[in-house]
Amino acid sequence: MRTRPINGRGILSGTGLIIILLATTLVALIFPVWSYADRSGTGQAAFDAQTVPTKFGPLSALDRDFVTRVRLAGLWELPAGQQSEQKGTTEAVRMAGMHLVEGHTALDEHVRDVAARLALALPDQPGTQQRQWLATLDAAQGKEYDRDFVNILRRAHGKVFTVVAQVRATTRNSLVRALADDANTVVLDHIKILEATGYVDFDALARDAATAGPPPLTVSPAPPGPTDNPGTPVPVTPSPTYSLPPATCSPPP
Repeated sequence: MRTRPINGRGILSGTGLIIILLATTLVALIFPVWSYADRSGTGQAAFDAQTVPTKFGPLSALDRDFVTRVRLAGLWELPAGQQSEQKGTTEAVRMAGMHLVEGHTALDEHVRDVAARLALALPDQPGTQQRQWLATLDAAQGKEYDRDFVNILRRAHGKVFTVVAQVRATTRNSLVRALADDANTVVLDHIKILEATGYVDFDALARDAATAGPPPLTVSPAPPGPTDNPGTPVPVTPSPTYSLPPATCSPPP
């Protein structure tokens, strides 16, 4: 049997092939990092593209979404609170309604001021899902109404609570930061007063949290960023027949 000699040229060819294979592998590992790091459509690029400058600090898409959400919350939670004062069968449910009205009356005034200073348009009608919730409450009566009112409102507040925390932790806009502070106080108060009714289904809340994805961005009626004519949103106010609960303490004489 004849043995093929291994010469220097064969050794060089084998070594070269190994080097080429190693280099190809290295490029394959590095290329995705290099090619996507600054590419349009990535998280950072999208964040930068959707952020606009203001004299109060950069205003991101999440900031604008948050401002819109605060306004939308008042547009349906305030009338829901007023309704519960009439239809609620327990003092605890009616008290929860009073907190909703009081909190969103003040919060709506704040969000309209922020929107005006940032030249952002605000909606004047609740969203589709919110109108469906109001229709459900309109149709319910008695104890069924109490349970529906408490659990619909508690579920909605739990979802917005996470958005408030994210905005407060990340916003670079001073007006949005102050609004998030107020919203955090109001939402937490409403969560506690709803839970105090004894009607909250915590098992259902846990199941929802386990299967829910991140909340979608709320579609604002305004184009991205400040607009030349944002309009003047109608204040969310209690009906003339409603009187707010007394202050917790009297002002000094």
